[in-house]
Amino acid sequence: MQRKFMKTFIGVLTLAVLAASSCAFAADKTVTLKLGNVTSDSAKKAGAKFKELLVKYSGGSVKVELFDDNVLGDDKTVVEMTQVGDCDIAVSSTSSLTPLYPDYYIFDMPYMFLSKNEVYKVGFNGKAGKKIVDGVESLGLKGLGMWENGFRNLTTKKTPATEPKDVKGLKIRTMENDVHIAAWKAIGANPTPMAFSELYTAMQQGTVDGEENPIGIIMGNRFYEVQKNVIYTEHVYTPYCVLMNADKWKSLSKAQQAALTKAMKEATGYQYETSQSIEDSSDKMLEKVGVKVTHLTLAQKQAFQKAVESANCFAMIKKKMTHPEYAQQMLEELQAVRKK
Repeated sequence: MQRKFMKTFIGVLTLAVLAASSCAFAADKTVTLKLGNVTSDSAKKAGAKFKELLVKYSGGSVKVELFDDNVLGDDKTVVEMTQVGDCDIAVSSTSSLTPLYPDYYIFDMPYMFLSKNEVYKVGFNGKAGKKIVDGVESLGLKGLGMWENGFRNLTTKKTPATEPKDVKGLKIRTMENDVHIAAWKAIGANPTPMAFSELYTAMQQGTVDGEENPIGIIMGNRFYEVQKNVIYTEHVYTPYCVLMNADKWKSLSKAQQAALTKAMKEATGYQYETSQSIEDSSDKMLEKVGVKVTHLTLAQKQAFQKAVESANCFAMIKKKMTHPEYAQQMLEELQAVRKK
């Protein structure tokens, strides 16, 4: 009898919670948010998870229309669309947005972060990191979260580069980013800025000898079909930022905002797990298709780090940032973490 009573009680309680949840959104208009997403598999899966969770937590009052694989335009274009309201939520690499928001330059500093733990603890959640994440409000945007893009790694068509001299003279595709270009010049490469949409064909035809991207991008875009070497240089940690049109955010009810925040938090955790899973399984998959995978030793990585020093990227970044004091503060926070 007691067990039967408890089952009945739990059932009634569940119905009461569901009813209360429905009441919270009863007066809200149904909203459909347009989300422009990137090409990374982990980000696309997280976008789908966010869509699913937001419908659930908002009682169906907020829906999401997904546009994956940069079909609305490149990262910068989609964020600009979000600024003016043609898109509601954009996922973008921070490196693509430095012309719009110079404080993101801190995430282009070579070997600024030496582990993901440092990124999460200091880069995203440290005092300086939070100021940078929240500062997008000046652009008419609301920062919803920071997603994993990961450490950038070198790929080449012929040369399994394990030290800076192996890269000398190679045409390495980079973004149109002054810091990235300066860093690769310092290493000895011939950095070649190029639109991402042109990269696969350029590698296939030999227009460039290699490129550098996080492993999720390399895998998601099948670069292993036209590159035979993946070298884990882990020279820059590039995150994705998830940004929403500020006016669109303000137009949502408090209950809808709470539902969106909850859904994004859970989708972000899911994205981190998915990204790590892709990284963990990528070596075997790459080797299976004939790609040579090289994980640099600490000494080899330090050789690349030393080669980059001549570019004086930190000073360059501080000159470009709107708040250069954030760069110095973040560096000090990282040094404090490393001493513990």
